[in-house]
Amino acid sequence: MVACCGHEAPKFDGATRAFRRALWLVIAINAAMFAVEMIAGAAAGSQALLADALDFASDTATYALSLAVLGMALVWRARAALLKGLSLSLMGVGVLGLTAWQALVLDTPPQAELMGIVGFVALAANLASVLILLKFRDGDANVRSVWLCSRNDAIGNVAVIAASGAVWLTASAWPDLIVAALMAGLFVRSSVSILRQAAGEMRHAGHADAHGHAGE
Repeated sequence: MVACCGHEAPKFDGATRAFRRALWLVIAINAAMFAVEMIAGAAAGSQALLADALDFASDTATYALSLAVLGMALVWRARAALLKGLSLSLMGVGVLGLTAWQALVLDTPPQAELMGIVGFVALAANLASVLILLKFRDGDANVRSVWLCSRNDAIGNVAVIAASGAVWLTASAWPDLIVAALMAGLFVRSSVSILRQAAGEMRHAGHADAHGHAGE
């Protein structure tokens, strides 16, 4: 959207009661699913489920951070988004490393049935989160990072369900490991998008401050 003077209109910063309520709901959903998938991932021996559980944990923390900085100056919201982008990137690298290690030592396939059941439960939870956040998907880096995390979760759950079917068909651990690696790559890709937008917003905030001081 462009303002009448030719300048880009300010992006939605999330400082509304409706967005705060949406964030609280999504935080509760993600915290509950983190506990469910950690237990199920360990029981099933599934790296994909464990990777998805870590994603739920990361989302819970980053959504809480998003909530904390709502209404603050752009520079603080951009800094929060930078922190979220960095944590998402670190998580992606960590999952890739763990998956590579498991590929070298793992010779037992995970329990496909449990993977599939939990994958469907997680998909339902993430689709609920996506629907809750749908009308808030456009905004500054802080708001957009919330949408990207929820979207990635839903994509990851579909991949986990597909992996469970492939594990059942092949009696092999490789589909599970491949999906875990793909999810890690998605984390890193999204983190780059968040970091770029946050860095741009920090530069914009810096220019605005400089012009403000110059006009005093």
